[in-house]
Amino acid sequence: MGVKAVACHGGELEVVDLPAPVPGRGQVLIRVIRAGICGSDLHARFHGDEAAAVSAEVGYDAFMRSSESVIMGHEFTGDVVSYGPGCRRRWTAGTSVVSLPMIKHGDDAHLTGLSVHAPGAFADLMLVAEDLTMPVPDGVPAAHAALTEPLAVAHHAVRRGEVGKRDVAVVIGCGPIGLAVILMLKATGVRSVVASDPSAGRRELAWRCGADVVVDPATESPWDACVERRKYITQAGDLLGAALGAMHDLRRIPGVPWWTVLRAAERLGAAPTGPVVFECVGVPGIIEDIVSHAPFRSRVVVVGVCMQPDTFRPAMALNKEIELRFVFAYDPGEFRDTLHMIADGKVDPGPMITGTVGLDGVRHAFDALASAERHAKVLIDPTSDIATL
Repeated sequence: MGVKAVACHGGELEVVDLPAPVPGRGQVLIRVIRAGICGSDLHARFHGDEAAAVSAEVGYDAFMRSSESVIMGHEFTGDVVSYGPGCRRRWTAGTSVVSLPMIKHGDDAHLTGLSVHAPGAFADLMLVAEDLTMPVPDGVPAAHAALTEPLAVAHHAVRRGEVGKRDVAVVIGCGPIGLAVILMLKATGVRSVVASDPSAGRRELAWRCGADVVVDPATESPWDACVERRKYITQAGDLLGAALGAMHDLRRIPGVPWWTVLRAAERLGAAPTGPVVFECVGVPGIIEDIVSHAPFRSRVVVVGVCMQPDTFRPAMALNKEIELRFVFAYDPGEFRDTLHMIADGKVDPGPMITGTVGLDGVRHAFDALASAERHAKVLIDPTSDIATL
């Protein structure tokens, strides 16, 4: 039995025939039902060598390189086919499952779909680690279950952002990860979500995912929309004036230690703060633009993956007390929680899905996603003959 798959080599995507994978110790063979094309796949297609160099610096030297032929795909759901040795055989054949995209060969762990050592879901069949695999709850469509992984990325980003329900969240970029962040912000009860994207198609998707305000940055400022939702400080003079005004009022109260009152006010949330900003674009210049124009004391969560060197002005970030947080992936608990948020109806990934193709249509789908005009999340159905969007 062979496998039909899409291989990436030197930036080219080609349908190939391969021997069927054989599950090793602790591994499960699954038949892929749906797989998602991730922004990371788009980056890795042409920038794998840069990503591999960074990965090697942090201790993982098996990230895909342009000289290798790699089966990508790390967002997926599939049905159990068979088990390798040492498995507990938790589920019967045919059970629908999702899995964290990581697998071990001996003592070495590899990133599924992003390493030549861990072929991914752009194929009929693939291997997953039994310990990282979870059954899909009844009633969850395969297309929705396949998006557990990107939504888990967004769930982790929102948690790292520590967004309160009364905060204003600003999402810069409404591609797949930006839309996922919007869905997760609304699922956690954030009342004011401002979304910004130059694409009319993606702005429409942002509305459908629950954003409260959607702007075209070519004609409107997301920061103006943010300040309209809540009074934030945008000028140094306002910050200094607020401090002077507070001191003037406090020192008029006899017998009251003003410093104690200030600290109590901070604990109650009276100190000036900014919105929580999610950078979901990942191109040079975006961080600098946010640092320069976001309100004072904004917390910026960088979710977008920028593969080129970038710069911003630390002095500007310092003067405005901008906080930068960079996020990566998720933990197994967040992955599990995301799956059950989908099952419980707290998150509906349906608006993100803009097309489905078969393996023969993967190259066309990559090209369509690169244009960023109409599509957000394109899924792959290995049994489909659809070759265009």
